[in-house]
Amino acid sequence: MTNLSLTSYADDKILLIGDSLSAGYGLEQAQAWVHLLQNKYNDNNKAITIVNTAISGQTTDNALLKIDAWLNAHKPTHVLIELGGNDGIRGFPVKLLQKHLTELITKSQQHGAKVALMEIQIPPNLGPRYRQMFTDSYSKVTKKTNAYLMPYFMTDIAIDSSLMLNDNLHPNAKAQPIIRDFMYGEINRWLQK
Repeated sequence: MTNLSLTSYADDKILLIGDSLSAGYGLEQAQAWVHLLQNKYNDNNKAITIVNTAISGQTTDNALLKIDAWLNAHKPTHVLIELGGNDGIRGFPVKLLQKHLTELITKSQQHGAKVALMEIQIPPNLGPRYRQMFTDSYSKVTKKTNAYLMPYFMTDIAIDSSLMLNDNLHPNAKAQPIIRDFMYGEINRWLQK
């Protein structure tokens, strides 16, 4: 778990709830985008702390079992949810995905946190209909909950084999600074909302 704190004027604490893409699967923690992004905030004297609770293989229902403890322990000002990829790969019903995401957002909002939901996309092998319904779930849930819809950081990376591990599912070390820079911009946009 990354919990690097920074003392400065106003502190934003972002609780990141994610899966292997944010947990740095197959990499040293120091190489992973979350660690790189925290370093960038520290270097730029930005009072932003990322609490990374991402776990490889995590699904939305796994996260629901833990979110109350995370919210109580860390008291975040913001919650970023990067989940659903494992639900999709397992072919979970779209309605169940939407229900779980809605509950994760609602619980976070009840704790006073602003919430961003990353729009996850899944590989095409599950068929175009399921894939489209899956992706559409994210905009439906954010409209319903008034959460912030954040674009997927893997969209351009997943199609470039030089940025992927041999499993073609996870970004490699070379991809991590690209994700860091993408997320630096996206999180800044979200925090200014």
